[in-house]
Amino acid sequence: MSSFLEKFKAHKKIGALTLAALGVVYGDIGTSPLYAVNQIFFGHGGVAPTPANVYGSIALVVWALTIVVAIKYIIFVLRADNDGEGGVFALFGLLKNEERRRGVGVLLILLLFAAGLLFGDGMITPAISVLSAVEGLTVAAPSLQGMVVPVTIAILIFLFAIQRRGTARVGRLFGPIIILWFAAIALLGVSAIVVNPEIIHALNPWYAVRFIGSISFWRLAAVLGAVMLTVTGGEALYADMGHFGAKPIRLGWFTVVYPALLINYLGQGAYLLSGNAVINRHIFYSMVPPPFLFPMVILATAATVIASQALISGGFSLAMQAMSLGLFPRLRMLHTHEEHEGQIYLPFINWGLFAGSICLVMIFRSSVGLASAYGLAVSGVMLVTSLAMIAISRRLWRWSAVGSVIVFGLLAAVDGAFLFANSIKFFQGGFIPFGVGVIVFAAMSIWQWGRGRIGEVFEAYHAMPLREFVALRREQPDTLPRSIVFMNPRSVLSLDDRVPPLLQIFWERNGLLPRHIILLTVVGKRVAFVEDERYGVKKIWEEEGAGSITAVDVNFGFMENPNVERILEGLADHRKINIDEDPKNWLIRIVQERILPDEDIRVRARIKLFFFVLLLKNSDSADYHFGLGNKVGLSTEIVPVKIG
Repeated sequence: MSSFLEKFKAHKKIGALTLAALGVVYGDIGTSPLYAVNQIFFGHGGVAPTPANVYGSIALVVWALTIVVAIKYIIFVLRADNDGEGGVFALFGLLKNEERRRGVGVLLILLLFAAGLLFGDGMITPAISVLSAVEGLTVAAPSLQGMVVPVTIAILIFLFAIQRRGTARVGRLFGPIIILWFAAIALLGVSAIVVNPEIIHALNPWYAVRFIGSISFWRLAAVLGAVMLTVTGGEALYADMGHFGAKPIRLGWFTVVYPALLINYLGQGAYLLSGNAVINRHIFYSMVPPPFLFPMVILATAATVIASQALISGGFSLAMQAMSLGLFPRLRMLHTHEEHEGQIYLPFINWGLFAGSICLVMIFRSSVGLASAYGLAVSGVMLVTSLAMIAISRRLWRWSAVGSVIVFGLLAAVDGAFLFANSIKFFQGGFIPFGVGVIVFAAMSIWQWGRGRIGEVFEAYHAMPLREFVALRREQPDTLPRSIVFMNPRSVLSLDDRVPPLLQIFWERNGLLPRHIILLTVVGKRVAFVEDERYGVKKIWEEEGAGSITAVDVNFGFMENPNVERILEGLADHRKINIDEDPKNWLIRIVQERILPDEDIRVRARIKLFFFVLLLKNSDSADYHFGLGNKVGLSTEIVPVKIG
């Protein structure tokens, strides 16, 4: 009986996670039927809706979903988890330890660029999703054409404005609404297939092959670029793996999402075969019976808002991971839930995505026009993922070289074909996500370069060995009657290490030292969460009545929001460090670098330094980022740093 109850509870948990995953993971790919097939037949370079073109195009859609999403992501890529997490930075963390191997360093650079492309995707998805949903108004009442853009902008304003409040309550509604959405699109598809059942032939891949050979090269590229829109969201399901686990995501795909999408895309093909009118070049809404048009517009809008919400929240998580890995400036971050630290809000990311989405809507003004800008970023990320999977399957899974290349090399070839097809749309709008990717990648590269130069300057700082420092400390008759925490970039292990620069600067400028010195180092791990060994405490020196020097290392994973103050409170409560139990009596010293260019600095380095200083000025201080500004007394040491 007990084993039955345990199995029942396990199945119930999986069911709840699957329901939640449907609302968060599949919102993007689930709303693609609103605009993807339109782009094949009515977009720039589209094909005429003849029977041969309909069979071939729908067959391409069916097999794109099968190969790219079902086989590549659901079966293979979800296995590549980093401490249970997925996404671009999970791949980065898995490969970072292998960077000295041939070719891995290039993959790491490509993964950083892919992360930048995802921010570009985060701008386009809310714009095209909401715009395509609201366009249903023009099918119900063509006179409302002028209201599409204003209504879309109003919805986007509302969507981005509520991010500060968090989405915990709204999240409970996501799963049921998305299930209703998938049921509705499947029902639409079935109603059209019943009238024209011959569309089932499009399940045969031979129709796709024959279609590819029947049209010109450039027309094929345009069609492939449109087909790519049906698989956007594949990367999102991998990135969200840590929230739900691989099993619920797979279960949701094969039981709900995959069948509903196939049925609806086949249904859209069947509708085109019927020869019925396509109102305002919108196949999806033309399939909806007139009495249900407005309810469908409302449901579609709700589904696209959910899809947009997932992309926005994903942008927050992506930025947090980059900051935790030291790849991005520290941005202001607010918690939106008292119990769940993962629910965060980053104003800079939120309003940056908002500005991009609004500009895209105002520039392109229709989903067909905006589709020209969509796909390039996603196909780039998917290609980089396939290339990274070759290295991961070879190095970490111990596959043979032949097996890795056959499986992921072929998948990379498919992604490469989609990337090439979307690259021809570069000047039609594809340059927008690509440009965002370049800007974000440049910011990450410059940030790493600048932090590396600062680290080199501090490493070269002429600091005495700790052993000599302790001798000076013993000889000093007067001390500050308190404990001071010094933030330190590198761990201190023994008296043979050198004095951290911040501590020596404090000694040189003040001539007095505190009775108890705590050298605090925050260590970012390449795992998502640190389960064990949250902190390490090492007594470097201690004498009764004289004082002490203690080194404390605090470890955080790249999916965690650092809260060092809470860790210090625990250490103080358990008397593991010599510090007052009341945080109001603490003093924490942090460093603020004043960046100065060296006299002989080269022009290229001077340009990089200019942008690094700009990033540094807009970056939150270490104390705020690491959760040290709530109850703790802070003191800043301004240190001139010359960079050449």
